Amino acid sequence: MIDISESVMQLLLAFLVVGPLLGAAAALLPAPPGLKGKSPDQAVLRHGVTVTGAVLIAAIVLALGFDHDQPSKMQATTDISWIPALDVRIHLGTDGISLPLLVLTALLTFLSALYTYFKPPAGPSPKAFVALLLVLESGTLAAFAVLDLILFFLAFEMVLIPMYFLIARWGGEGRAEAAWKFILYTLLGSVVMLLGLLLIGIRAGTFDMVALATDNGRSLTVSVQVIAVLTIGIGLAIKTPMWPLHSWLPDAHTAAPTVGSVLLAGVLLKMGTYGFVRILLPAAPDGFRTFAPYLAAFAVVGIIYGSLACLALAREGAKGDLKRLIAYSSVGHMGFVLLGIATMTPTGVNGALFANIAHGLITGLLFFLVGALKDRTGTVDLDTLSRPWPDRRPSTSGSATPDRPQTGAALYGRAPRLGGLLAFAAVASLGLPGLAGFWGEMLALFGAFDPAAGLSRPAFLVFMSIGAFGTLLTAAYLLVVVRRVCMGALPEQAPALTDVRGYEFAAWTPLVVLTVVAGLWPGALIGLTDPAVQQLLTGGTR
Repeated sequence: MIDISESVMQLLLAFLVVGPLLGAAAALLPAPPGLKGKSPDQAVLRHGVTVTGAVLIAAIVLALGFDHDQPSKMQATTDISWIPALDVRIHLGTDGISLPLLVLTALLTFLSALYTYFKPPAGPSPKAFVALLLVLESGTLAAFAVLDLILFFLAFEMVLIPMYFLIARWGGEGRAEAAWKFILYTLLGSVVMLLGLLLIGIRAGTFDMVALATDNGRSLTVSVQVIAVLTIGIGLAIKTPMWPLHSWLPDAHTAAPTVGSVLLAGVLLKMGTYGFVRILLPAAPDGFRTFAPYLAAFAVVGIIYGSLACLALAREGAKGDLKRLIAYSSVGHMGFVLLGIATMTPTGVNGALFANIAHGLITGLLFFLVGALKDRTGTVDLDTLSRPWPDRRPSTSGSATPDRPQTGAALYGRAPRLGGLLAFAAVASLGLPGLAGFWGEMLALFGAFDPAAGLSRPAFLVFMSIGAFGTLLTAAYLLVVVRRVCMGALPEQAPALTDVRGYEFAAWTPLVVLTVVAGLWPGALIGLTDPAVQQLLTGGTR
């Protein structure tokens, strides 16, 4: 770690929030003559890489300057009065809970901009695309950095419009309907959530998250907490997404361009679960305890439902879309995150936060890979990809056996590096020990084994058992996908596929490396989150 003054840390965090917005405004301006390069389109795409790269560097420096001996303490804080009449303040800060999410957001956005520079999405001019991408980054980073309920709501809403246009204008088939479903679901949830945020702020006398966490619900009656958790929880559950409020997600992922899917799964879904941990757990613990068993029940239903939906899409003859399958897998994975939060224990909440980061890395990589597969083959339909090839080789008896079908797309033989990466991402997603996907799900299940006081342990043992069964279903559908897409005999008439290109290697390598590092060294992340989680759950008293 490096020693950085608090004033510099404040500037770095402020730049994370404001920098992308300034970059978005600059992207809409004409490029200076000396920076146009081969074309204005290339200039604006390069601008996107430059701005997101600067933001990533700032996030890394912020992480290096973070005092890792005090991860529960809010650092790089800025606190300025904004609307005195409502006591709304521009309050920014980061601790061990939000810091990993800030770095993850900056990383995925930079990798998306880098990928877009070499592979621009089909559609209108990239100028608007880059501007929307930067606005999306600014809103997401703000959601993880602000410490005021009203500012959190504004940041929560800020990401909706850019994602709507990314889907509606640069998406694939069915993009208009998917974009409308996305915006309507999330806006409806946001309206309900705003009522709950206002209720907490008015009744507690402050919108400051740090003050609310320290108060730990003592200024709010149980009935107020119950209403607040119900209203705010609905908005957060839609964004997460929690079953049965998930139905917007598969359509949005299926229609979105590659980088839209990467950011939607890798970053935007985390805003919902972050809100549960940052706002509801510390500010309304009694109300949250009332709903915790129901949240856990919905979570495990989501785990099983998502896995069964993936199994149905993966079977032969189902015309399963790979992007849609990964979207349903996110419903299952986020179910483990919600289960961990519902336990209200340090073990479960730490597992949820770890699973958040792991899901962002692994699912971001999966959507990159599926996008590359679609670029090469023109489809992500599993039946089309694994259409049987006629095999005219002789049988073991020596006689010719023409047209013997060999199922599987044979990606290992046609593009071995691409196939290997897809298999790696699949086994990481199913929770193979030694990779990032394992620890979060395991800790969430451990948390359910011994939930917080006041919660029914027999009920949570049932939830734990159902969740554990869901891990088996997850392994089943992902192994089916690997078998159908990567394996199979390679016939002579199979068309060649371009293997991993240089820019793809650059965009995907950080995700692969971090998936391995997080799996082999989980203490680096848990060491950041655990003290902050302990403090949130106890209202600042250890």
